[in-house]
Amino acid sequence: MPSCVILDDYQNVALAMADWSGVQERVSIRVSDRNLRGEELVALLTEAEIVVMMRERTPFDAALFAALPQLKLLITTGMRNASIDFAAAAKQGVTVCGTPSAPGTTAELTWGLIHALTRSIPAENAHFHASGPWQTSVGRDLRGATLGIIGLGNLGQRVARVGAAFEMRVLGWSRSLTDETARSVGAGRAASLHELLRESDIVSIHIPLNAATRGLIGGAELALMKPEALIINTSRGPIIDEAALVEALEAGRIAGAGLDVFDEEPLPGDHPLRRLPNVIATPHLGYVTEANYRAYFEGVVEDIAAWLDGTPVRVMTG
Repeated sequence: MPSCVILDDYQNVALAMADWSGVQERVSIRVSDRNLRGEELVALLTEAEIVVMMRERTPFDAALFAALPQLKLLITTGMRNASIDFAAAAKQGVTVCGTPSAPGTTAELTWGLIHALTRSIPAENAHFHASGPWQTSVGRDLRGATLGIIGLGNLGQRVARVGAAFEMRVLGWSRSLTDETARSVGAGRAASLHELLRESDIVSIHIPLNAATRGLIGGAELALMKPEALIINTSRGPIIDEAALVEALEAGRIAGAGLDVFDEEPLPGDHPLRRLPNVIATPHLGYVTEANYRAYFEGVVEDIAAWLDGTPVRVMTG
C-alpha cells in the first residue's frame, strides 16, 4: 500500500477537513504537525510515495527531491507554489498536483491588519484584559485617506472595493494595470510605484513573488512614504527588503507595518520584527480559514484518488 505523508498540519485538522474514506483503504496516511527541515524531514518522508504540502511551509528543492527517490506524487494546496523546483520534479518523474482554494481569504485578513493598526486594537485589547487604563489611543480615520494598492488582481480588487466602501481614495499600481481595470473597482491608476508610495496613507501589497518583484520595496522606496504612512504585506515577505523595513520602522520613517508574511517562516524568536511596537503581525494566516482548508483537503483527496486511478488531475508544471 502506498504511503502518504501530510506535512505541516500545524492545527491537526487535515483529516477532519475532508472525507478521506475513499482513499484510506488504498494508502497509509501519516500526518506531521511540525515544520521539519534537513535530516529529520528526509527521515519522515523516506518511504513516502505521496507527499502533501501546505503551501510553501516546506520548500521542495532539487536536493530534497534527490533525497526522496521513492516519491511519485507531490500535492500542493492551491494552484501556485514558488517553493517547488518543478524542473527537479520533472527530472525525477514526480507528478505535481494542486488543489482548489476559497477566494478572498487573504483580502479579508488585510483589512484585519489595517483596522488593528489604525485603531490600536491589540494594545487596547491587552489593556482591557489586564484591567489596565480605559482608552489610551486616538484612532485614525479611513474615510478620506488614500489607500495605495500594489497589484490590482483578484485580491487587490477585493481590497480596493472595501476601501471604496469606506470612502477612501483608492490608487492602484502594477506594471500591467490599465485605467479600465482600476476604474472598475473605484480606483485611480498611479503613474508609477513611486507616485503611489508618495501619495498613500496606507500601502497594501497584492502581487506574487517572482524575480521582478523580489525586493521591489527597498530603503529608497520606503523613504518616499509619508512619516505617518502604514504598509501592509499579506503577499510574500521578500517583496519588501526586510532589513530596510526594520530600519525604517525603528527610525520612525514610517508609522507602522501590518505583516502576515516573512522572509523566513516560522519567523525566528529573536527576529527584530518581534520587538517593534509599531508592527502588528500574524503568522501567515491569510489562507488559514475553514472554507479554504476544506477546499484544499477535499482537493487533496481527489488528487490522490485520481493519481491512484492513473488519471491525475490539476497537474502543475511550473
